[in-house]
Amino acid sequence: MTTETTLPVTYADVLEAVPRVRAALPSTPLFEWPGLSQRLGFRFFLKHENHHPVGAFKVRGGVNLVSQLTDAERHAGVLGCSTGNHGQSLAFACQRFGVKCTIVVPMGNNPGKNTAIRRLGAELIEHGRDFDEARDHCEVLVRERNSRYVHSANEPHLIAGVGTMAVEVFNDLPEPDAILVPIGLGSSVCGNAIVAKAIRPATEVIGVQAEGASAVVDSWRTGEWRTTERANTWAEGIATRRPAEMTMAIMRALMDDALLVNDEELRQAVRWLLEDTHNLAEGAGAAALAAAWRYRSRFAGKTVVGVLSGGNLDLARLPWILAN
Repeated sequence: MTTETTLPVTYADVLEAVPRVRAALPSTPLFEWPGLSQRLGFRFFLKHENHHPVGAFKVRGGVNLVSQLTDAERHAGVLGCSTGNHGQSLAFACQRFGVKCTIVVPMGNNPGKNTAIRRLGAELIEHGRDFDEARDHCEVLVRERNSRYVHSANEPHLIAGVGTMAVEVFNDLPEPDAILVPIGLGSSVCGNAIVAKAIRPATEVIGVQAEGASAVVDSWRTGEWRTTERANTWAEGIATRRPAEMTMAIMRALMDDALLVNDEELRQAVRWLLEDTHNLAEGAGAAALAAAWRYRSRFAGKTVVGVLSGGNLDLARLPWILAN
């Protein structure tokens, strides 16, 4: 069986990341909203990663990684692929540390996220029909430009930085029964699992993915490498077709379970978050609440944390979200 010491990221790595992250970012709130707990029938806390300067959790990892680049890497510049939040994370960190940043996004990507990346000073390249095609193009550019490629999952410093959110969770709520975490490629669920298994192994860390983009969950459940031809979900932050090696290894070692939700449940969860907490969530950011609702009988009588991973909703979707 894989142990923490054989994994690419350890609890010690997360603790080392805390002061680097804290130098750039304040701790985010952990709130129990009465309306959500009443809807669900159990105590439900939101970890508000949407309160970061870029509106999403990934900035923790970006700060931790870019702060540790070598002089040669800083000179070469950073290149990454994203549907938005990883790109904003790298752009924010590169702006802070004076490093050139280029981000590849799929065609038709969330326009608000594209604008935010550009405003942070990064070059934006649009290519491919989805994240995975954009990533393939990004990896071609890396060879052409000799930049420091920052994969959105296969990076120990990213995962360690993201794990600092769980340190904050346990500081504020020492004994949660479960933590629900959206999965794109899994850096967030891995960071949370690393910390939870070190601090309180009884806390279940559970990943959440969309039914129409379930390659990571399918791979985790079967022990086989599963991919899909399309990512059929409106929630671009979790619209991935292929798993990532590093995060899959950590999930298989430490993640307790994985759940799927559908696009209507994601839409409903975004609406409830707006109604009950006055926070705007993107589709991926609402996945934890969607899972808490769909599987509410499982969590009856428990204290559950849901990670609101991002608030960068494409506002063109808001009328549809509020329509029903």
